[in-house]
Amino acid sequence: MCGIAGCTGMSDAGKFLLNALKRLEYRGYDSAGMTLTGDGFRTIKVAGKVADLEAKYLSDPYLSLTGIAHTRWATHGVPSENNAHPHLCCNGRISIVHNGILNNYLSLKDRLEKAGHHFLSETDSEVIPHLIESLYDGDPIRSVSQAVEQLSGSFAIAVIFKDHPDQIICARKGSPLVIGLCTGCTLAASDVLPIVPYTKKVIYLQDGELASLTPGRAQIFQIKSLKEVSAVIEDIGVDESSIQKGAYEHFMLKEIMEQPEAFLNVMEGRVDADGEQVVFSELLHYAREMTSFSRIIITGCGSSLHAGLIGKYFLEEIALIPVSVEQSSEFQCRNPIVEPGTLVIAISQSGETADTLAAVREAKAKRAFVLAVCNCENSSMARAADAVSYLHAGPEQSVASTKAYTCQVLFLLLFAISLGRSRHLSIDRERELVQTIKKLPLFCKEMLAAVPQIRELAGKYSYARDFFYIGRGYLYPTALEGALKLKEISYIHAEGYHAAELKHGPIALLDASTPVIALIGKGVGQEKTIGTIQECLARHAPVVALASETSGEKLSPGIDRIIIPECSPLLNSVITAVALQLFAYYFAKEKGCSIDQPRNLAKSVTVE
Repeated sequence: MCGIAGCTGMSDAGKFLLNALKRLEYRGYDSAGMTLTGDGFRTIKVAGKVADLEAKYLSDPYLSLTGIAHTRWATHGVPSENNAHPHLCCNGRISIVHNGILNNYLSLKDRLEKAGHHFLSETDSEVIPHLIESLYDGDPIRSVSQAVEQLSGSFAIAVIFKDHPDQIICARKGSPLVIGLCTGCTLAASDVLPIVPYTKKVIYLQDGELASLTPGRAQIFQIKSLKEVSAVIEDIGVDESSIQKGAYEHFMLKEIMEQPEAFLNVMEGRVDADGEQVVFSELLHYAREMTSFSRIIITGCGSSLHAGLIGKYFLEEIALIPVSVEQSSEFQCRNPIVEPGTLVIAISQSGETADTLAAVREAKAKRAFVLAVCNCENSSMARAADAVSYLHAGPEQSVASTKAYTCQVLFLLLFAISLGRSRHLSIDRERELVQTIKKLPLFCKEMLAAVPQIRELAGKYSYARDFFYIGRGYLYPTALEGALKLKEISYIHAEGYHAAELKHGPIALLDASTPVIALIGKGVGQEKTIGTIQECLARHAPVVALASETSGEKLSPGIDRIIIPECSPLLNSVITAVALQLFAYYFAKEKGCSIDQPRNLAKSVTVE
């Protein structure tokens, strides 16, 4: 959500900033802009895409060594050129970009307006340059420190001053910011992707820290005391080739197709060489805690929440531990009951999801042990939790989560086996479960081979404006996730329901124009789901059934089907999710939608 880029000492700052913003487009945005320093400031802004900003810049390029840039996802004020970042102070000598939300901006704005400051936008962010201006005495570091001390909310900011054209001041509280160290130049960005082509050496700015960036140098200070601190320089663990689309038209399709390899990465180091045991090496230090929990709470948002719902089934069935699943915003707002002996598992693809991060802090305040599960290393959530497990699914740049979601589900299955083994699970049962899980990449490849059939069905039903997704057991959360994928990238109304709930209201909406996507698993509830399908057909609703050959034997002739590989019910939810991802992708492609960057959405939701 929003993206910051900055550089000082770069031979062509404008070129770097435009390329950096392109690499941040996956985060979601509706406007873009940049300020470059030289003889003075040059600020360029557009309500639109980075390509529009680039065209505007190239119509009158400006060679500069230092600059800051931003992609904005609208919160306060509509997408417009005035509301786009960067924002300047009254005298035009200070320019800032900001990610996050300021809770006290109205009181600050009122105070500054009474002091004679004039505002041009509807944003909360514009108070920052005016506040810095009111405090500026010639020392950029001190004035930014004094200003951000007055801000309430979350922020990552980058600030440049006309009086100091080769210096960028950055500060962080709640929103991520990474500093890249190169020979002769220094970079800043919301994440590592814009930095990867230039250097592997980075500093992850911590909450409550401020950085002064000059060509080839970064000094880190505590915001409150301005005491200089020693920064930890780390190597980026991202390969340049992994963040390219390659031969694929969209990142989403590339990431769907990468799932077999991603599953192997999740299992690597967690399934022993003999393929018989689950070993969480990253959690060995917490072995005593892991055996003492009597209850688990899983918290997340969106796709991560759906993964948690499936994880509840795994943990209760395999580890015999009671589990509740909480939407992160509700968890941190309603004073939840967290008893002694409770493990809180916080799930977030980015590790920066604001609501989930707030839930982590709430759980910590109630003295729960918190395990963060995320895909991005060095995230805020990873640092806030007691322990962290990384998925290692690889970079995911499409806004709609695919491989990160299925890897979350796989992780929770492995975790359930590990906890079960530490309590009651026999070694023979563990070996049996591990052998089952090792087949997942092959089942996934088999599912991916069904692209032609799924593409054809997506085209057939592209007329529809409403869909219902239904399932039971493991496939109920999968129905929720499938509906979410269709909504996210095709802007079509889709709802996921437990199959038994369809008759409790939603069935009133069924007619010949409303397809039902029915997920059919094995075992308990299979015949009831088939009965629900008959009820849909009786209302003339078209049905697309996702089932294995044997699970679909009792279906009425003529029902459209997507054949799911014959696999364990434990894996069925993952494989079915892959099929639903493909259906959503080809449906959106048929509709001509912007698949990787759907409207109004952001990859990392860093505001509450």
